[in-house]
Amino acid sequence: MENLRGSVLMVFAMVCFATEDMFVKMLTQGLAVAQVLVMLGLGGGLVFAAAAVWRGDRLISRDLANRPVMLRNLMEVVGTIGFVCAIAFTPLAMASAILQATPLAVTLGAAVFLKEPVGWRRWTAISVGFVGVLIVIRPGAATFDPLSILAVIGVIGLAARDVATRVVPKAISSMQLSAYGFLALVPAGLILMPLMGDHWGRLTPTQWGWILGAMIFGVLGYYALIAAMRIGEASVITPFRYTRLVIAVVISAVVFDEPAGVWTLVGGAVIVASGLYTLLREMRVKRRARRGLPTV
Repeated sequence: MENLRGSVLMVFAMVCFATEDMFVKMLTQGLAVAQVLVMLGLGGGLVFAAAAVWRGDRLISRDLANRPVMLRNLMEVVGTIGFVCAIAFTPLAMASAILQATPLAVTLGAAVFLKEPVGWRRWTAISVGFVGVLIVIRPGAATFDPLSILAVIGVIGLAARDVATRVVPKAISSMQLSAYGFLALVPAGLILMPLMGDHWGRLTPTQWGWILGAMIFGVLGYYALIAAMRIGEASVITPFRYTRLVIAVVISAVVFDEPAGVWTLVGGAVIVASGLYTLLREMRVKRRARRGLPTV
């Protein structure tokens, strides 16, 4: 029963995140990407800062100068800028399909930089998953869009953020990390605006509604994700993360009139299959390790 509740919460979290992406894309159609980043960073930062203070966490402390925290914040900025730009300038379905490679990139980063053991089966799955990314963006093809690389930059940044999170001291709470990460987007957006030749625009009442919607669904998704992982078994709950791609494909077609192409669907399927295999294999390795059995 708890696995069912956890699965429902995970699907709800993915619906929230896909809806947040929809609002972000709507905003970037009338506002500068840098301005959207500043507003999202400020709104999300204030929400998580308030949650951290409510928990009794200190926001201003030496934790800010911790190297893994600073690296995490930097990669949060890189990943978010890459993904928001990808949402803004490429079809939502394509950006979301490429984003599904993030768990594979996390496994790769953990193996290379944290020396976590990864067997040949998972290395093969990671390689196949990255082939899936190439199928989506199709470099060298006549239809290749260089802007699709923005989503790849997003994957690299977000994966590096998650790898850095693994070495952050346990004393630093998730609320503190989230507040730091969001607030780091504010100066990044302010610096990015003149570099992109953009200017600050006045929001219409509709755009205020979109920014409010993005923040509400983003926060709801975050809490639902945490609740799902705490309630059910990770091996059962985590695969439902990939429902975000299905929802994004529907939103892309219905809301933005950007139906997913055949190669996006094929590549996305390859990425998802590789991610699921990697996840299930990782769970099996952990179970065997707990029993003292060989993990090869």
